[in-house]
Amino acid sequence: MDKFKDFIPSTKIYMIFIAILIAIIFIFGHIILGFAFMIFFAILVIYNINNVRKKHDKLREFIEEFSNNLDSVTRSTLGNLSFPMIIVTDDGNVNWYNNKLTSILKREEILGKNIKNIIKDFNIDDIKSGTVGCYKSVNINDRYFDIYTNLVNTEGKSYEDKCIVILYFYDITKLETLKDQRESIMLIEVDNLDEVIKSTEENSRPLLVAEIERTINSYAQNNNAMIKKYSSNKYVLSVEEKYIKEDMKKKFEILDTVREINIGNKLAVTLSVGVGMHGDTPSLNNKYANSAKELALGRGGDQAVIKSGEKLDFFGGKAKEVEKRTKVRARVVAHALNDLIKESSKVYIMGHKNPDMDCFGAAVGLSSAVNKLNKECHIVLNEVGSGIRYIVDKIKENPTYDGLLISPEECKATIDENSLLILVDVHSRGYVQDSKIVENVKNIVIIDHHRRTVDFIEGAILTYIEIYASSTSELVTEMIQYMLDKPKLNQLEAEALLAGICVDTKNFYLKTGVRTFEAASFLRRSGADTIDVKKMFAQDLDTYIKRAEIIRTAKVENNIAIAIAPPNIEDTVVVAKSADELLNITGIQASFVLAKMGEDVYISGRSFGDVNVQLVLETLGGGGHMTIAGAKVNNCSLEEAVERLKSAIAKYSREGETK
Repeated sequence: MDKFKDFIPSTKIYMIFIAILIAIIFIFGHIILGFAFMIFFAILVIYNINNVRKKHDKLREFIEEFSNNLDSVTRSTLGNLSFPMIIVTDDGNVNWYNNKLTSILKREEILGKNIKNIIKDFNIDDIKSGTVGCYKSVNINDRYFDIYTNLVNTEGKSYEDKCIVILYFYDITKLETLKDQRESIMLIEVDNLDEVIKSTEENSRPLLVAEIERTINSYAQNNNAMIKKYSSNKYVLSVEEKYIKEDMKKKFEILDTVREINIGNKLAVTLSVGVGMHGDTPSLNNKYANSAKELALGRGGDQAVIKSGEKLDFFGGKAKEVEKRTKVRARVVAHALNDLIKESSKVYIMGHKNPDMDCFGAAVGLSSAVNKLNKECHIVLNEVGSGIRYIVDKIKENPTYDGLLISPEECKATIDENSLLILVDVHSRGYVQDSKIVENVKNIVIIDHHRRTVDFIEGAILTYIEIYASSTSELVTEMIQYMLDKPKLNQLEAEALLAGICVDTKNFYLKTGVRTFEAASFLRRSGADTIDVKKMFAQDLDTYIKRAEIIRTAKVENNIAIAIAPPNIEDTVVVAKSADELLNITGIQASFVLAKMGEDVYISGRSFGDVNVQLVLETLGGGGHMTIAGAKVNNCSLEEAVERLKSAIAKYSREGETK
């Protein structure tokens, strides 16, 4: 036995207080009362001394009996350990600890207290099951320890406890300090340099470029980083991990600092930052950093992504996407896709679950181009929601399109190793219509306009994700003009693509750029009838009433509306259109509509851009764009989903206030 106290600190303080009280009584002349209190005090002292002695005797008996039941080797180890150790009962109370632990605790008394005061995550059941054998990097008074556990079963012996746990403390403070000094790789790219320079008067352009470079170099200097510029808009930095952690706490202020640069430029300067950490080698950290930067660019830029092994952290991403005027990439991708189609045996086109008009319209338009290249083509379609039923029925009625639509089962039965799968309006593995098809196909092409998610489908031979585009239908419309020597669509195909653009732009008033109208102009020349497109969006009275029922439940707070669909409404299209409709109400800047479907809750978010609904719903596992986003919360009640949504909105608002 190394350490026992005669009194616990709280008892000492209590006794001192009583003694002072007795002294005051004597001072004021209450002698009889004072003697009475002295007798009471003496009895109390004797009682406490006996109580403490009994407790200590019990502890001594416990340790002696425990020690006697161990073999000689174990007794010797227990008595001569050179590192801190604690013995804990099965209810988590500390029964004994050695002198080595005293300096760590700075003489704080823990005898009889619960071990959770030191290890917050301590759980005896985890130790019994073998789930936990060590608690890593526990911080105790600015020192770090790996705490190893050893379970001793005492059942059947004379102990009150059925088991005890011995905890061994291994000091890793120096190792933790070295971790903070590990080098991480940071890649910085000015993701819109060309567009910003073009928006600046010619005589101010050199000053703008110099200010951008000065700001980035100053950031590197403040972080004691090695920096190397390897392209006109790209930099690589080697930074100690502790500076990365500080930047994460500050939400990567460099993003805001660069965005505030104003040397006559009409567009804000934005950065895409990728950081690779915790890799075993600098080469692995560089690979992580490249992957993180690609993810930042794929999500629209103006953000930092930290990749630490499989873990990803996101910061920023609040700037609006800027439309790129040049169609060079569309032409290059179109020619590359042409070659892939010609080399394949057959082509399958597939979208996301619950396909909307943008998804299906893009598939129809692309199938037209594939057929004109004389390749067998099929659209994989499993679900036909109300949003695409009109166009699907027209395709089924037209003999020209016999065999175009097939089920996922038919696709799996006919697919071969030379088949080409084109995914439209989706790039997330968990959101594709049938993930088994993706797993079984070697050649995959992705065409999408959504911000890149963590669940990205890796290994595609061609990826065309342009988040500035209004819709996937817009991208496909541009590509068709480069895929065919004499591009021509029939009326139904042109209307399907135009309807897709209309859906995602909300009839050309959201996320609409010059290229959107150019694509619409081509489709109009190809025969698209705007009246027929309008008919695709016509809704029956029942659907209109359902939308009204949802809107009636809306509650508005801080210009954000949250509405809940009644239990009889289980249609994602109705939910999405209700979110759109809420934006037509004065004073509402963003809207969220929730609907319970089975065990899950679906959420549709819409905004005018002042609120980034994509960042809000991303915390709930969703994604999309700044103005249009969605999420599915698995195995959740409506009440819980609403609370989680409100917390996500509050978190987004707090982060916005710190910018």
